[in-house]
Amino acid sequence: MDSDARIDKHGKELSEQRFQLLKDIAKDLSEETSFPTSFDLLVRLRKALQDSNQTIDQIASLISLEPLIPLRLIHLANSVAYNRGTEVKDTKTAVQRLGLNNVRITAMAIAMNQLLHSKSMVLFGDIPQKLWDHSLRAGCAARVIAKQVSNFNPDEAMLAGVVHDLGAFYLLYRFSQYEELRIRPESAKYLVAKWHESIGLTLLQTLGIPEEIALASADHDTLRPVSASPSNLADIVYVSNALAGGMTDWLGVDEESDDKKNQDIQIQAEFEGLKPEIEAYTKEMRSLLA
Repeated sequence: MDSDARIDKHGKELSEQRFQLLKDIAKDLSEETSFPTSFDLLVRLRKALQDSNQTIDQIASLISLEPLIPLRLIHLANSVAYNRGTEVKDTKTAVQRLGLNNVRITAMAIAMNQLLHSKSMVLFGDIPQKLWDHSLRAGCAARVIAKQVSNFNPDEAMLAGVVHDLGAFYLLYRFSQYEELRIRPESAKYLVAKWHESIGLTLLQTLGIPEEIALASADHDTLRPVSASPSNLADIVYVSNALAGGMTDWLGVDEESDDKKNQDIQIQAEFEGLKPEIEAYTKEMRSLLA
């Protein structure tokens, strides 16, 4: 190990290091992007896709719990080869349009590629699992909110909720490739906190996700006004993220301002009546992983 790697960088050296990180990330995002998310889910998904008795509903439900695979399938369903004039925005419709064989081939290829990289995430302890659990709860909350207080497609809202922190998954994977961040997990956590929103938006757009869903992920951990009756998908994601505990819940660092903390408390109170349904649906989704 390079002994200099353990020496903290400051000033110009620190700026140069972060500039190089951003250059590497930009290059990565301009090419084919793949990285691990929930490893247990990927193993179960692989088995489910090999089971000829699985129905479209069952496969779509399982796929919807994994952030990257639904994006790829929706992008493929909206491609020239499969586009039928109506834009696909949810996993089940994508599965129906593509057919189970195409879904099996596509999802299997992605899952196997992700599993090859799974060991790198161990460096960050339980953060990846906590992030995955946060994403699942946010997705379930978004689905319930869409059904109860808005006219949005619940499946589309759930997808937006599940993928809203995709940038954090990507950065954890990317940072595991840098020795200086592997031995300084606190520095990596700081950069994830600062960059995950903007990188996530770019990543979703690069993956070809419908623009409305991509934009809904923007600034989800940044204080902004929000109504008790969300009027757009971005508001649903913002509220769902808060109901799932926000960034502090999974990253273990307190980067929120006092105003944001107070707003989160207010959101928790305003949506108190939906919590039993959100918890029940989250439990149901978790049962798919048992």
